[in-house]
Amino acid sequence: MLENCEDAKERWGGVSQIIDRWLHERQQMLVHYCALSETNNQNDDERGVKLRRMCEIMVDYISAGHFEIYDQLVREGREFGDEQALKEAGERFKEVDATTEKLLDFNDKYQETDDLTALDADLSELGETLEARFSGEDRMIAVLHDANKDVVQAS
Repeated sequence: MLENCEDAKERWGGVSQIIDRWLHERQQMLVHYCALSETNNQNDDERGVKLRRMCEIMVDYISAGHFEIYDQLVREGREFGDEQALKEAGERFKEVDATTEKLLDFNDKYQETDDLTALDADLSELGETLEARFSGEDRMIAVLHDANKDVVQAS
């Protein structure tokens, strides 16, 4: 998963500072996720601190996607009049959006409790949800940005 994050950053990192920051935030979230997944021998207080930090980054990441990045990508598709890419991106957005509630539910659950007995199982499910989200986001970026890169380079 972290390797795919690096690939996405290399492919689309230069699109804009906003996307650069967003992909960096994704990477940071994954670093915290991995560190948290490897800490099942630590006490609950230590894990709780790591969990809250990962959740903060995750919520910021989700918000940036929904309120900045996706709009920017759609705007780029519209500027090029690429209706096919916009349609495809709309389908990818549905996939991404389907993960949002699960991610926010995870955040809400662990913001309201210090009981970490189900954390390992929840982290496993969270990892699958994140992977699905990243895949949809990467395809959305590809269809809205990469579809027009030849036009941009020719300009």
